[in-house]
Amino acid sequence: MRAAFYTEQGPAREVLKVGEQPKPEPGPGEVRVRLRTSGVNPSDWKARRGGSGRGLAAPLVIPHSDGAGDIDAVGPGVPVSRIGERVWIWNGQWKRAFGTAAQYIALPSAQAVPLPQNTDYASGACLGIPALTALQAFRLAQVQRESVVLVSGGAGAVGHYAGQFAKLRGARVLATVSGDAKAAHAREAGADSVINYRTEDVGARVKALTNGRGVDAVIEVDLTANAKLLPAVLRPHGVAVVYGTGAAEASIPALWLMLNSATLRLFLIYDLSAADRAAVLDEINTLLVQGRLVHAVGQRFPLDKIAEAHEAVERGAVIGNVVLDIP
Repeated sequence: MRAAFYTEQGPAREVLKVGEQPKPEPGPGEVRVRLRTSGVNPSDWKARRGGSGRGLAAPLVIPHSDGAGDIDAVGPGVPVSRIGERVWIWNGQWKRAFGTAAQYIALPSAQAVPLPQNTDYASGACLGIPALTALQAFRLAQVQRESVVLVSGGAGAVGHYAGQFAKLRGARVLATVSGDAKAAHAREAGADSVINYRTEDVGARVKALTNGRGVDAVIEVDLTANAKLLPAVLRPHGVAVVYGTGAAEASIPALWLMLNSATLRLFLIYDLSAADRAAVLDEINTLLVQGRLVHAVGQRFPLDKIAEAHEAVERGAVIGNVVLDIP
Protein backbone atom coordinates (compact mmCIF):
# COMPACT_ATOMS: atom_id res chain seq x y z
CA MET A 1 0.00 0.00 0.00
CA ARG A 2 1.00 3.64 -0.46
CA ALA A 3 1.87 5.31 2.85
CA ALA A 4 3.72 8.23 4.37
CA PHE A 5 6.20 7.35 7.11
CA TYR A 6 9.29 8.39 9.01
CA THR A 7 12.06 6.46 10.75
CA GLU A 8 13.68 9.41 12.52
CA GLN A 9 12.43 12.67 13.98
CA GLY A 10 13.15 16.08 12.53
CA PRO A 11 11.99 18.67 9.97
CA ALA A 12 9.14 17.53 7.73
CA ARG A 13 10.99 17.63 4.42
CA GLU A 14 13.98 15.80 5.87
CA VAL A 15 12.27 12.86 7.55
CA LEU A 16 8.87 12.28 5.92
CA LYS A 17 8.87 9.78 3.06
CA VAL A 18 6.12 8.35 0.87
CA GLY A 19 6.39 4.82 -0.51
CA GLU A 20 5.17 1.26 -0.30
CA GLN A 21 4.45 -0.41 3.03
CA PRO A 22 2.80 -3.79 3.78
CA LYS A 23 -0.99 -3.73 3.72
CA PRO A 24 -2.23 -4.51 7.25
CA GLU A 25 -4.51 -7.44 8.03
CA PRO A 26 -7.19 -7.04 10.73
CA GLY A 27 -6.64 -9.11 13.86
CA PRO A 28 -9.24 -10.32 16.37
CA GLY A 29 -11.74 -7.56 17.11
CA GLU A 30 -10.28 -5.34 14.40
CA VAL A 31 -11.43 -3.85 11.11
CA ARG A 32 -9.39 -2.72 8.14
CA VAL A 33 -10.31 0.65 6.67
CA ARG A 34 -9.54 1.75 3.12
CA LEU A 35 -8.77 5.37 3.94
CA ARG A 36 -9.92 8.26 1.77
CA THR A 37 -8.66 11.10 3.94
CA SER A 38 -6.25 11.74 6.81
CA GLY A 39 -6.40 14.70 9.20
CA VAL A 40 -3.24 16.61 10.16
CA ASN A 41 -3.20 17.95 13.73
CA PRO A 42 -0.60 19.88 15.76
CA SER A 43 0.17 16.74 17.78
CA ASP A 44 1.23 15.03 14.52
CA TRP A 45 3.96 17.50 13.62
CA LYS A 46 5.10 17.72 17.25
CA ALA A 47 5.52 13.94 17.39
CA ARG A 48 7.35 13.97 14.04
CA ARG A 49 9.64 16.85 15.03
CA GLY A 50 10.43 15.38 18.44
CA GLY A 51 11.78 17.23 21.46
CA SER A 52 10.08 18.05 24.78
CA GLY A 53 10.38 14.41 25.82
CA ARG A 54 8.74 13.09 22.64
CA GLY A 55 10.80 10.14 21.46
CA LEU A 56 10.33 8.10 18.32
CA ALA A 57 7.26 5.92 18.97
CA ALA A 58 8.49 2.98 16.86
CA PRO A 59 11.27 2.18 14.38
CA LEU A 60 8.89 3.18 11.57
CA VAL A 61 5.89 5.48 12.12
CA ILE A 62 2.96 6.10 9.80
CA PRO A 63 1.61 9.34 11.30
CA HIS A 64 -1.83 10.81 12.05
CA SER A 65 -4.67 9.77 14.32
CA ASP A 66 -7.65 11.11 12.35
CA GLY A 67 -9.10 9.94 9.06
CA ALA A 68 -12.10 8.56 7.22
CA GLY A 69 -12.82 5.82 4.70
CA ASP A 70 -14.60 2.51 4.19
CA ILE A 71 -14.25 -0.80 6.02
CA ASP A 72 -13.06 -3.41 3.52
CA ALA A 73 -12.19 -6.32 5.82
CA VAL A 74 -12.88 -7.51 9.37
CA GLY A 75 -11.04 -9.75 11.80
CA PRO A 76 -12.37 -12.59 13.94
CA GLY A 77 -15.17 -11.48 16.26
CA VAL A 78 -16.32 -8.56 14.12
CA PRO A 79 -19.60 -8.90 12.17
CA VAL A 80 -19.06 -9.28 8.44
CA SER A 81 -21.91 -6.80 8.04
CA ARG A 82 -19.46 -4.00 8.89
CA ILE A 83 -17.73 -4.46 5.53
CA GLY A 84 -18.66 -1.53 3.30
CA GLU A 85 -19.42 0.90 6.15
CA ARG A 86 -18.32 4.50 5.76
CA VAL A 87 -16.40 5.35 8.95
CA TRP A 88 -14.27 7.95 10.67
CA ILE A 89 -11.26 7.13 12.85
CA TRP A 90 -10.18 8.21 16.33
CA ASN A 91 -6.79 7.48 18.01
CA GLY A 92 -5.47 5.95 14.78
CA GLN A 93 -1.84 6.37 15.83
CA TRP A 94 -2.22 6.65 19.62
CA LYS A 95 0.09 4.06 21.21
CA ARG A 96 0.31 2.41 17.79
CA ALA A 97 2.99 2.70 15.10
CA PHE A 98 0.73 2.90 12.07
CA GLY A 99 -1.76 5.76 11.67
CA THR A 100 -4.00 7.14 8.94
CA ALA A 101 -1.48 8.63 6.49
CA ALA A 102 -1.78 5.52 4.34
CA GLN A 103 -4.19 3.73 2.04
CA TYR A 104 -5.17 1.26 4.77
CA ILE A 105 -5.27 1.01 8.54
CA ALA A 106 -6.21 -1.92 10.78
CA LEU A 107 -7.43 -1.03 14.26
CA PRO A 108 -10.00 -2.03 16.92
CA SER A 109 -13.54 -2.03 15.57
CA ALA A 110 -14.72 0.56 18.11
CA GLN A 111 -12.25 3.09 16.71
CA ALA A 112 -13.98 3.04 13.32
CA VAL A 113 -17.19 4.99 13.89
CA PRO A 114 -20.04 5.03 11.33
CA LEU A 115 -19.93 8.18 9.19
CA PRO A 116 -23.37 9.44 8.14
CA GLN A 117 -24.04 9.85 4.43
CA ASN A 118 -24.48 13.61 4.87
CA THR A 119 -20.86 13.98 6.03
CA ASP A 120 -18.05 13.72 3.49
CA TYR A 121 -14.72 12.01 4.05
CA ALA A 122 -12.80 15.29 4.44
CA SER A 123 -15.12 16.38 7.23
CA GLY A 124 -14.81 12.93 8.79
CA ALA A 125 -11.05 13.50 9.07
CA CYS A 126 -11.73 16.54 11.31
CA LEU A 127 -13.62 14.73 14.05
CA GLY A 128 -11.22 12.49 15.98
CA ILE A 129 -9.15 15.18 17.70
CA PRO A 130 -10.71 18.63 17.02
CA ALA A 131 -14.41 17.86 17.46
CA LEU A 132 -14.04 15.34 20.28
CA THR A 133 -11.65 17.64 22.17
CA ALA A 134 -14.07 20.56 21.94
CA LEU A 135 -17.01 18.48 23.06
CA GLN A 136 -15.21 16.87 25.99
CA ALA A 137 -14.02 20.30 27.11
CA PHE A 138 -17.61 21.54 27.27
CA ARG A 139 -18.73 18.45 29.13
CA LEU A 140 -16.04 19.03 31.76
CA ALA A 141 -16.88 22.74 31.98
CA GLN A 142 -20.56 21.84 32.53
CA VAL A 143 -21.60 24.68 30.25
CA GLN A 144 -25.29 25.42 30.51
CA ARG A 145 -27.80 27.72 28.86
CA GLU A 146 -26.89 31.38 29.43
CA SER A 147 -23.36 30.53 30.59
CA VAL A 148 -20.65 32.84 29.28
CA VAL A 149 -17.66 30.99 27.84
CA LEU A 150 -14.26 32.24 26.72
CA VAL A 151 -12.79 30.10 23.94
CA SER A 152 -9.04 30.61 23.68
CA GLY A 153 -7.94 30.36 20.06
CA GLY A 154 -11.47 30.60 18.73
CA ALA A 155 -10.40 30.22 15.10
CA GLY A 156 -8.39 27.04 15.66
CA ALA A 157 -9.55 23.57 14.70
CA VAL A 158 -10.77 22.85 18.25
CA GLY A 159 -11.95 26.42 18.80
CA HIS A 160 -14.17 26.37 15.71
CA TYR A 161 -16.05 23.33 17.01
CA ALA A 162 -16.02 24.74 20.55
CA GLY A 163 -17.94 27.82 19.41
CA GLN A 164 -20.55 25.59 17.82
CA PHE A 165 -20.97 23.38 20.87
CA ALA A 166 -21.32 26.44 23.07
CA LYS A 167 -24.11 27.85 20.92
CA LEU A 168 -25.84 24.47 20.79
CA ARG A 169 -25.89 24.59 24.60
CA GLY A 170 -27.36 28.08 24.62
CA ALA A 171 -24.19 29.73 25.92
CA ARG A 172 -22.72 33.11 25.05
CA VAL A 173 -19.30 32.83 23.41
CA LEU A 174 -16.29 35.14 23.65
CA ALA A 175 -13.30 34.07 21.56
CA THR A 176 -9.69 35.20 21.38
CA VAL A 177 -8.10 35.44 17.93
CA SER A 178 -4.96 36.92 16.35
CA GLY A 179 -6.33 38.79 13.33
CA ASP A 180 -9.31 39.90 11.28
CA ALA A 181 -9.57 36.77 9.11
CA LYS A 182 -9.57 34.58 12.19
CA ALA A 183 -12.13 36.84 13.84
CA ALA A 184 -14.49 36.29 10.91
CA HIS A 185 -13.90 32.54 11.09
CA ALA A 186 -14.70 32.47 14.82
CA ARG A 187 -17.88 34.47 14.27
CA GLU A 188 -18.99 31.98 11.62
CA ALA A 189 -18.75 29.26 14.28
CA GLY A 190 -20.95 31.20 16.68
CA ALA A 191 -18.70 33.59 18.61
CA ASP A 192 -20.76 36.50 19.90
CA SER A 193 -17.68 38.66 20.55
CA VAL A 194 -14.05 38.32 19.44
CA ILE A 195 -10.96 39.72 21.13
CA ASN A 196 -7.70 40.22 19.26
CA TYR A 197 -5.16 39.19 21.88
CA ARG A 198 -2.34 40.84 19.93
CA THR A 199 -3.86 44.32 19.95
CA GLU A 200 -6.31 44.32 22.87
CA ASP A 201 -6.15 43.81 26.64
CA VAL A 202 -7.96 40.48 26.93
CA GLY A 203 -8.81 40.88 30.60
CA ALA A 204 -10.18 44.39 30.18
CA ARG A 205 -12.28 43.37 27.18
CA VAL A 206 -13.71 40.35 29.00
CA LYS A 207 -14.61 42.49 32.01
CA ALA A 208 -16.28 45.05 29.74
CA LEU A 209 -18.23 42.37 27.89
CA THR A 210 -19.41 40.71 31.13
CA ASN A 211 -20.14 43.85 33.17
CA GLY A 212 -17.14 43.14 35.35
CA ARG A 213 -18.26 39.64 36.33
CA GLY A 214 -15.93 37.47 34.25
CA VAL A 215 -16.77 34.32 32.34
CA ASP A 216 -18.23 31.12 33.76
CA ALA A 217 -15.77 28.92 31.88
CA VAL A 218 -12.58 29.13 29.86
CA ILE A 219 -11.72 26.56 27.17
CA GLU A 220 -7.94 26.82 27.05
CA VAL A 221 -5.59 25.78 24.22
CA ASP A 222 -2.30 26.84 25.87
CA LEU A 223 -2.01 26.81 29.65
CA THR A 224 1.64 27.88 29.59
CA ALA A 225 0.91 31.08 27.68
CA ASN A 226 -2.46 31.99 29.15
CA ALA A 227 -2.63 30.84 32.78
CA LYS A 228 -1.66 34.35 33.87
CA LEU A 229 -4.90 35.67 32.32
CA LEU A 230 -7.22 33.57 34.46
CA PRO A 231 -7.58 36.10 37.33
CA ALA A 232 -8.57 38.76 34.79
CA VAL A 233 -11.17 36.71 32.89
CA LEU A 234 -12.62 33.99 35.14
CA ARG A 235 -15.35 34.65 37.70
CA PRO A 236 -15.21 33.22 41.25
CA HIS A 237 -16.24 29.56 41.25
CA GLY A 238 -15.61 29.43 37.49
CA VAL A 239 -13.84 26.61 35.68
CA ALA A 240 -10.94 26.58 33.25
CA VAL A 241 -10.71 23.44 31.11
CA VAL A 242 -7.30 22.89 29.53
CA TYR A 243 -6.72 20.64 26.53
CA GLY A 244 -3.29 21.91 25.45
CA THR A 245 -0.10 23.53 26.63
CA GLY A 246 2.81 25.09 24.80
CA ALA A 247 5.52 23.76 27.12
CA ALA A 248 6.14 20.97 29.59
CA GLU A 249 5.57 23.27 32.59
CA ALA A 250 3.29 26.21 33.37
CA SER A 251 3.13 28.77 36.14
CA ILE A 252 -0.43 29.08 37.47
CA PRO A 253 -2.00 31.74 39.74
CA ALA A 254 -2.49 29.17 42.50
CA LEU A 255 -3.44 31.55 45.31
CA TRP A 256 -6.01 33.38 43.20
CA LEU A 257 -7.52 30.07 42.04
CA MET A 258 -7.77 28.89 45.63
CA LEU A 259 -9.16 32.14 47.07
CA ASN A 260 -11.81 32.21 44.34
CA SER A 261 -12.68 28.51 44.57
CA ALA A 262 -11.95 28.21 40.86
CA THR A 263 -11.56 24.84 39.18
CA LEU A 264 -8.72 23.89 36.84
CA ARG A 265 -9.45 20.79 34.75
CA LEU A 266 -6.90 19.23 32.40
CA PHE A 267 -7.49 16.32 30.06
CA LEU A 268 -5.93 14.45 27.15
CA ILE A 269 -8.33 13.61 24.35
CA TYR A 270 -6.44 10.40 23.53
CA ASP A 271 -7.01 9.03 27.03
CA LEU A 272 -10.70 9.37 27.90
CA SER A 273 -12.53 6.95 30.16
CA ALA A 274 -14.80 4.46 28.42
CA ALA A 275 -17.87 6.30 29.73
CA ASP A 276 -16.64 9.72 28.55
CA ARG A 277 -15.65 8.32 25.16
CA ALA A 278 -19.06 6.72 24.69
CA ALA A 279 -20.81 9.96 25.65
CA VAL A 280 -18.90 12.19 23.23
CA LEU A 281 -19.19 9.67 20.39
CA ASP A 282 -22.92 9.39 20.91
CA GLU A 283 -23.42 13.17 20.90
CA ILE A 284 -21.19 13.68 17.86
CA ASN A 285 -23.09 10.99 15.96
CA THR A 286 -26.45 12.59 16.80
CA LEU A 287 -25.28 16.03 15.68
CA LEU A 288 -23.80 14.63 12.46
CA VAL A 289 -27.00 12.79 11.57
CA GLN A 290 -28.96 15.98 12.24
CA GLY A 291 -26.55 18.01 10.11
CA ARG A 292 -25.94 20.50 12.91
CA LEU A 293 -22.13 20.78 12.72
CA VAL A 294 -20.09 22.92 10.34
CA HIS A 295 -16.72 21.42 9.41
CA ALA A 296 -13.94 23.83 8.48
CA VAL A 297 -11.63 22.11 5.98
CA GLY A 298 -9.12 24.87 5.32
CA GLN A 299 -6.76 23.17 2.87
CA ARG A 300 -6.34 19.77 1.25
CA PHE A 301 -3.10 18.16 0.10
CA PRO A 302 -2.41 14.88 -1.72
CA LEU A 303 -0.63 12.22 0.33
CA ASP A 304 2.59 12.84 -1.61
CA LYS A 305 2.61 16.43 -0.27
CA ILE A 306 2.45 15.43 3.38
CA ALA A 307 5.60 17.41 4.21
CA GLU A 308 3.95 20.60 2.91
CA ALA A 309 0.81 19.79 4.91
CA HIS A 310 2.85 19.37 8.11
CA GLU A 311 4.64 22.64 7.46
CA ALA A 312 1.34 24.46 6.92
CA VAL A 313 -0.02 23.24 10.25
CA GLU A 314 3.27 23.93 12.03
CA ARG A 315 3.30 27.53 10.77
CA GLY A 316 -0.37 28.06 11.59
CA ALA A 317 -0.75 29.15 7.97
CA VAL A 318 -4.21 27.63 7.40
CA ILE A 319 -7.50 28.72 8.93
CA GLY A 320 -9.38 25.47 9.39
CA ASN A 321 -8.34 21.84 9.32
CA VAL A 322 -5.65 20.47 7.01
CA VAL A 323 -6.62 17.21 5.33
CA LEU A 324 -4.70 14.75 3.15
CA ASP A 325 -6.46 13.04 0.26
CA ILE A 326 -5.42 9.40 0.02
CA PRO A 327 -5.05 8.03 -3.54
